[in-house]
Amino acid sequence: MSEVPDKPIAKTPLPTVVHGRARLGPSEAAVYETFVVPRYMALFGDLALEMLVDSDDAQVVHLHCRTGYPDRGIAMRLRGAHLVGVDGSLAALELARTKAATMPEMISQYRFVPDFPTSLPSSAFSHALILHALGMPDDRSAQLRECARLLAAHGQVILTMPVRGSFQEIGDLLREYALKFDDTSIEQAVDQAELDRPTIDGLGAELEEVGFDFVELEERPTTVRFHRGRDFFEDPIARLVILPELRLELGLEGRPEPLSYVRDAIDTYWSDGSFELTVNVGCATGRKLP
Repeated sequence: MSEVPDKPIAKTPLPTVVHGRARLGPSEAAVYETFVVPRYMALFGDLALEMLVDSDDAQVVHLHCRTGYPDRGIAMRLRGAHLVGVDGSLAALELARTKAATMPEMISQYRFVPDFPTSLPSSAFSHALILHALGMPDDRSAQLRECARLLAAHGQVILTMPVRGSFQEIGDLLREYALKFDDTSIEQAVDQAELDRPTIDGLGAELEEVGFDFVELEERPTTVRFHRGRDFFEDPIARLVILPELRLELGLEGRPEPLSYVRDAIDTYWSDGSFELTVNVGCATGRKLP
């Protein structure tokens, strides 16, 4: 196996991160919609749509809606549904509105919400969606409590995220960094982040903890393939979703060295072949107790 070079490979700066999610400007929002949604977010959106419960006069709230995926799919499944999407990136919301305008039968509005809880009315929605939740328990708990507040009795919450075992290749390389540079804090951070990322059963327990019943769970292990190792860090999937979230979950803000090492290691070890990243796609749904 080749040695990781001592001199870091030049890299494109990562975007600004707000609450663990990349702040999308107009160009990033277009890239997210064009490249990230079909290759990565669709893994989570397709599963969410499969588990969506039919409802007459549906009122759907989508937290952290980004560019409005999979709202069009929801509108096609729940005819006549009213959709409200909230997000902290104005450019992403503008693209969501533009997409919605091309589907006249879709009744929707998109609101800028920089943080939670929102100002939306309580008990006003039949469905609440969280797509690709973060790995940190406190963040999920806050969003699930907000969903419980927003949903009417018997309303459905749908939460999707990469569950435990996801991104294990990055975790292994961070442990390699920790061993090489005798950095126990990184090893501890990786261990804690892996424990914080729930199993699919643990995700179901989190729903029950905040007052949801009739919980259903689905997990689909998969891999996301990148043509070469170097392609991973330059790919919009990594730059706009995976890496911003891992930086927050691992406490790496202001510490570029560990991820720089991972980037160089992937480029070295997978220089002549494809790099496959493990993603265990999980979905949990539940109904709000009356």
